[in-house]
Amino acid sequence: MTVDTETRPLPAARHARAAVAVLFFTNGALFANLLPRYPQIKEDLAIGNGAYGLAVAAFPAGAITAGLAAGLLIRRMGSARVAVLGTLLTGAGILAAGLAPSVALFATALFLAGAMDALTDVAQNAHGLRVQRLYGRSILNSFHAVWSIGAVTGGLMAAGAMSLGLSLGVHLAVSAAVLVAAAVAALRFCLPGPDNGPEETGPEETRPEETGRERLTAEGARGTSRVGAVLAALVLIATAGTLVEDAGNSWAALYLSDALHASAALAASGFIALVGAQFIGRLIGDRLVDRFGRRAVARAGGLITAVGMGLALAVPTLPGTILGFALAGFGVATLVPAAMHEADALPGLKPGSGLTIVSWLMRLGFLLSPPIVGQVADAAGLRTGLLVIPAAGVLVVLLAGALQARPRRD
Repeated sequence: MTVDTETRPLPAARHARAAVAVLFFTNGALFANLLPRYPQIKEDLAIGNGAYGLAVAAFPAGAITAGLAAGLLIRRMGSARVAVLGTLLTGAGILAAGLAPSVALFATALFLAGAMDALTDVAQNAHGLRVQRLYGRSILNSFHAVWSIGAVTGGLMAAGAMSLGLSLGVHLAVSAAVLVAAAVAALRFCLPGPDNGPEETGPEETRPEETGRERLTAEGARGTSRVGAVLAALVLIATAGTLVEDAGNSWAALYLSDALHASAALAASGFIALVGAQFIGRLIGDRLVDRFGRRAVARAGGLITAVGMGLALAVPTLPGTILGFALAGFGVATLVPAAMHEADALPGLKPGSGLTIVSWLMRLGFLLSPPIVGQVADAAGLRTGLLVIPAAGVLVVLLAGALQARPRRD
């Protein structure tokens, strides 16, 4: 992370930025420690693909259920405390899921972990926006890049634990203890005092694309209907991004281990490749958007996702499939931020309303993806079920017209 040398923030702001980065890192790493263990859990519980898909869908179901409670808790407790408490309870839920002796308890633990993860997600973003206001410039994307680093680290921790032969319980207990301790330590450096209000307007206080808002407003009733259509397209673009991400989360390790006979440690490479490439895409995404515009970047990303994963599934090899997951992660790296940014600038909506709608509905991608892929996998094989990834890429190519066509010229 870089510091603006012209307007160097106060030490308290820099410390708070580092603390929020720790919160994003631990949030990404916690769940990533569990994901590569899914094949082992599925085997231990002796469940089919359909039941497995329904069970892992409990995590996003919990997130959807609890997401709306985050604002109330933040107003009462403060965003930093909610983020740290959510991290603690997420770690407990993930440990319980790993140790669950039945499918019902596994799903219940994932539901609770997902609910706490949603609270953490909203709270850490809210606190990140507080820090961002002190900086006077956008730094929120850097936090999401740190989340990706955490997810890769968590996947590597899991792969290392499996290589060392650590039991599931020991691995998840140690990882949760270390990550929760880091989050608790970060609380000391977060910004003091209550949050001033709802953190729902996104990282940009101004609307650099106001011309688009004015153009649609001038169209009157027809413009209003277009806003609804554009908002629906943005929801689908964001959902396509989450579909691809969840397919890697829930099925990459299972596909590599079952269909391609990879070892447990090597099977974790699919998830690590996807999240690692997504991190790289987030690092360079801002510069690409500034040069080519959100529409072109999203369309190219959708094409990369569709072609990369499509070829990997058409000609299944271990290296090719890992590369396919990496290309998919790179392709969708900027989709959710792009959709959120465009939604926040739509006319006829209160500030933050479009962003809130997209954020809420895109979680359906995490909720619907596991059972859909699982049912298709039971009927036609997991290789066929993973066609959801190139299909999502095609959807983005078709709907990218809802995004900004030209790069911003300030």
